[in-house]
Amino acid sequence: MSSENSITFVKNLAAQPANTPAAAGLLKILVASQATGTTVQMAEAEKTVPKSKQPYWVLVDGGNTKLYDANAVVRYLFKVGTLPLGERLDIEQLLEWEEKTLSALSTDANLDLVLAAANSRVSQLSTSASVGAADAVILGTAYYALSNAKDAAIAKYGRLFQWFERQLASSAANSVLPAYKENVVRVLVREEPTIDNRKVRADIEFSFDPKETVLPKEGAQNVLITSALPYVNNVPHLGNIIGSTLSADAFARYSRVRGRNTLYICGTDEYGTTTETKALEEGISCQELCDKYSALHQQVYEWFGLSFNHFGRTSTAKQTEIVQATFEKCHANGFVSEAELTQLFCETCSRFLADRFVEGTCPSCGYDDARGDQCDKCGKLLNANELIEPRCKLDGNRPVLRDSRHLFLDLDLLQPRCEEFVKKSYEAGQWSSNGLTITKNWLREGLRPRCITRDLKWGVPVPLRGFEDKVFYVWFDACIGYPSITANYTSEWERWWKNPDNVKLYQFMGKDNVPFHTVVFPSTQLASAEPWTMLHHISTCEYLNYETGKFSKSRGVGVFGNNAQDTGVPADVWRYFLLANRPEKSDTIFTWADFVSRNNNELLNNVGNLCNRVVKFLDKNTNYAGIVPAADAALIAPGADTTDRRLIDDVNVLLAEYVQNMDAVHIKAGLRSAMEISARGNLYLQDSRLDNTLFSESRAQCDTVIAVATNLIYLLSALLHPFMPATSASIARQLNAPERLLTETFELELQPGHVIGKPEYLFMSIDEKKAEEWRAKYGGKQEASSDKDKKDKKDKKKSMAQKKAGNQDQQQPAN
Repeated sequence: MSSENSITFVKNLAAQPANTPAAAGLLKILVASQATGTTVQMAEAEKTVPKSKQPYWVLVDGGNTKLYDANAVVRYLFKVGTLPLGERLDIEQLLEWEEKTLSALSTDANLDLVLAAANSRVSQLSTSASVGAADAVILGTAYYALSNAKDAAIAKYGRLFQWFERQLASSAANSVLPAYKENVVRVLVREEPTIDNRKVRADIEFSFDPKETVLPKEGAQNVLITSALPYVNNVPHLGNIIGSTLSADAFARYSRVRGRNTLYICGTDEYGTTTETKALEEGISCQELCDKYSALHQQVYEWFGLSFNHFGRTSTAKQTEIVQATFEKCHANGFVSEAELTQLFCETCSRFLADRFVEGTCPSCGYDDARGDQCDKCGKLLNANELIEPRCKLDGNRPVLRDSRHLFLDLDLLQPRCEEFVKKSYEAGQWSSNGLTITKNWLREGLRPRCITRDLKWGVPVPLRGFEDKVFYVWFDACIGYPSITANYTSEWERWWKNPDNVKLYQFMGKDNVPFHTVVFPSTQLASAEPWTMLHHISTCEYLNYETGKFSKSRGVGVFGNNAQDTGVPADVWRYFLLANRPEKSDTIFTWADFVSRNNNELLNNVGNLCNRVVKFLDKNTNYAGIVPAADAALIAPGADTTDRRLIDDVNVLLAEYVQNMDAVHIKAGLRSAMEISARGNLYLQDSRLDNTLFSESRAQCDTVIAVATNLIYLLSALLHPFMPATSASIARQLNAPERLLTETFELELQPGHVIGKPEYLFMSIDEKKAEEWRAKYGGKQEASSDKDKKDKKDKKKSMAQKKAGNQDQQQPAN
């Protein structure tokens, strides 16, 4: 049977109507019955049957055994328990995989995942035409997925088709089709949870569509968020991610879930010496390097669930247009001057050396591997000619001093206006303390004219006669990348960036980027005399270090974005750990033991336990059958001296703390408040003694506990959305409720009669032994210890750089 015929055959069966999980269970049972020659009878579920086992129950062998679960029936019919141990374990392994993977994923949203998973495992199934226990079980679930999938999606899974055709050709499968069609209607007696049987407050629903263009609204809270534009010279590591993009994402998600009109903009910073240096190392053009690393960054951020409205780049025509226009206004207003600058010139390379092409000893702290623009050890900003014993990064030779004419932004003339801006901004925006301290130190030392041009080829060209051979310094044009990326998102970008009275700008970054965002960029905006939207709040991070020292891609030290994905630990767990350890006031250290411990003790035992206990009780208890009961009004009334009212009052106190922390961009404290609310919910279940005994002792009390606890985890889904969006979505899905806005008080938004969905596990335990395994894998390579090894390594690097330098001079910017 061809693939096209298979698709038609599947679609014809699907029209019977069989494309539901319940029908898939029926097909499993009927095929197993026919294959084993055992009589089964099926009927509608009794009222006492647990909801999760509905809509049918099965009498096996003429009524001697009563079973409810399809896989249990298959196990019984094939007498799996009597098989030799090895054979039984093989079958049980496949059945367990089907239950935890295929069946767990079997929703319309996950059909492609089900097909892909089944396709990868069919080689382990029987190759004969006979139908075994594992074949029968997987046949039902695979059929459900195939009958619902689109033809284009089905065509990708050839191995699954071949196996599926072989099973359908067997006598067991073919002979049950009439009974399948005859009985399918009887097993579909229970309506699955839908929007129609939801009972949720109408104005609580929240949604975010990144395809929708967001523009400021009159009378609304318009929030503009940026995170520092990452350089395209490497894969971001955990410190990069928490330092800017993830922190900004948490606040953007919080802002949206509070109902605020929010735009989150980011992109790759692609011009400047850093790009030229990395392109030389890799032997490719600057454009090729930018294309490569921009794609890698986007892949990492997509996996981490970062909710950019737009993620762009700075090597665009819009960047050139806006940077040049801004410069021309600054120049026309008298804030740009010209001066001779003594620079280092490499006679071997025949070129002026930009800052990043020079290395040497820091004049401030004596560090012998300082860069020409900044010392990584003490953090002092430098000019390349200030270095002691400078050397050319390309060939290691000592450069000479020569004069070159450059343009300067006159920050000294702008200092009074900049100081006025800083005072007004930090008082209104509650800047982070390290951002304010760094800015005040710059202003206290006194601003000086800052060179804004460089002798490079890769960058925005300077639109001024006599400077055609120069480009703008990356820290003049990088911050203008925020407006230019927005301009590539919408032609109405000025409604965001030239709207100071109606937009609040929040910016996130590591502490090393602070002065460029609080002094240089604001001074540029002031010098242009345009009505720019200026910084309202700056949120800065200290450094996140790896347990053995600094992150180093070259030495294999630390966890980079792609490594996090490779561990198999879900992105939400990574997000939680990084945000809970956000280095807001001092450096923090990533350790594997702490990572595993926080997953197991905080996520699994706190949040996971609360949600799973409540949803499972409501779903499996036959007295509720997944329907939210009404709370006793007297037990939850204001002022009532009850466990339930104390829970509500305590949650409202913690909720106020959460909102206060998040509004002030104290992200770590906000997450801590959310976790305290979850812990308070667990204590409530413990104090209330939630179990089946509670129902028999006091129906009113049990109803109230269930109603309050179910609504508490619904509130928790909104509280956790900024930090763990997939977890938040899972909670909403289990409650059969829309993802919700965050209100400032705890109320019962899920109303009596609301039908919940199916339980899911939010988190899985991580074996503590994994910490040692990951530590060994990401602990770094052994560095060469002898002087000869170091010299050989340096000479090889120098030789490669010299060979590549000749081609680099031919590179031109693609503007």
